[in-house]
Amino acid sequence: MRTAGILMPITSLPSPYGVGTLGQCARDFIQFLHRAGQTYWQILPICPTGYGDSPYQSFSSYAGNPYMIDFDDLKKEGLLQEEEYASISWGDNPARVDYSLLYSHKFSILRIACSRISGVLSERFQTFCKEQNVWLNDYALYMSIKDYYDGQSWQEWPETLQKREKDSLEAIRQELTDEILFWKKVQFLFFYQWDKLKAYAEENNIKIIGDLPIYVSYDSADVWAHPEEFQLDENLCPIEVAGCPPDGFSADGQLWGNPLFNWDYMKETGYQWWVNRIAYQSKIYDVIRIDHFRGFDEYYAIPYGDSTAKNGYWKPGPGMDLFTTIENKLGKLPIIAEDLGFLTDSVKQLLASTGFPGMKVLEFAFDSRDTGSGYLPHCYPNNCVVYTGTHDNDTILGWFETAPEEFQNNAIRYLRLTKEEGYHIGMMRCAWASVADTAIMQMQDFLGLGVEGRMNTPSTLGGNWTWRCLPGDYNNELADWLYEETKIYDRLN
Repeated sequence: MRTAGILMPITSLPSPYGVGTLGQCARDFIQFLHRAGQTYWQILPICPTGYGDSPYQSFSSYAGNPYMIDFDDLKKEGLLQEEEYASISWGDNPARVDYSLLYSHKFSILRIACSRISGVLSERFQTFCKEQNVWLNDYALYMSIKDYYDGQSWQEWPETLQKREKDSLEAIRQELTDEILFWKKVQFLFFYQWDKLKAYAEENNIKIIGDLPIYVSYDSADVWAHPEEFQLDENLCPIEVAGCPPDGFSADGQLWGNPLFNWDYMKETGYQWWVNRIAYQSKIYDVIRIDHFRGFDEYYAIPYGDSTAKNGYWKPGPGMDLFTTIENKLGKLPIIAEDLGFLTDSVKQLLASTGFPGMKVLEFAFDSRDTGSGYLPHCYPNNCVVYTGTHDNDTILGWFETAPEEFQNNAIRYLRLTKEEGYHIGMMRCAWASVADTAIMQMQDFLGLGVEGRMNTPSTLGGNWTWRCLPGDYNNELADWLYEETKIYDRLN
């Protein structure tokens, strides 16, 4: 079945409270998708943002982002009064997220709401804690200790807490009882709203594609609670860290800094850490996009402490053994493999063996340095997902502003683009017309935005993950136009 969808981070939705939330703005977007005949809403990771405000550097791979909790919906539950939050300033630019203001104001309001959880909600909270005890206790304790030490990463805590010595953990649990309860309640409120939003999407026949980063942040509850799953030394410091090697796009490569997995240990335990993670994500989302699929075949290891990725080298990953184990335990799951970049024959074979659809990005197709990669539409298999660009790429019009003239001319000739139609319209039309089973476009491209609409520039800090829609950007007129385009290319929901 041919399908279509839109890539739109929840944080980019227009709301009055500084950031997109799980409330009315999300329900409005689902209505837009439904009217536009779309099948999928693809989002970025919904976990708490960490270093650089990135959803790919999170304090937890399980927790939900407190910034996305909607105040108006809390008011409907009797947990807030409008005057307690309506007058707070979230910045003077509604087109950008101001994370510093969110950090300063959001949690004080959430503390008020959490203090009022009672009755039926309190019973549901108790059930939530029992159902999520695999990760919730460690996460709430981790966040409580982190706040106690003024936001310091766990590597800077006292050694007895770093190493989770029993007596020290018990003592600080007793001291931080109220804080631990608060962080649990925050997660309850997030997933209470998430479950309602997910049900609303199902009512409107919209499926949500979630995003699962392959790696987790060093400063996270995941690594602190389960150091044995990662390549750490006796001092709990990473031995090597993740990244990508230098290439034609980056002379220094990309230094992500995430700790690497201890694949030998994971294999001995039946990959239970990964089985748990995938099982959890499959309950939250309809489809999972797994980031950096190549890292399961081979992963790039950079000596810890290096300032660039130049000295890294490739090491073998778990390969098909991991995915066979997951399928044996969880069954066949709807998964998209992010297989972008230079792919070896073994990576291609791994993708074929899993049966997962890979990704095709049109903006990559016209780079003269990247020949034979299969990004041109005439090379596509049916079993793939085509994008004009992703959250790590520029918008279509931004790409035409910044790409070398040779690449632009390649695209114009191949796609028969015209300024009268609009380069962004022509490129999206090509993606819809392709044989790819699924075609997903960034919301910014429907709005005809340039570089100002870019979500993230890899290997940079500051200014990323902040773009937001303005009220009225996606409206019935746009939805009706998109419906007709989707219908032409036989991709209607």
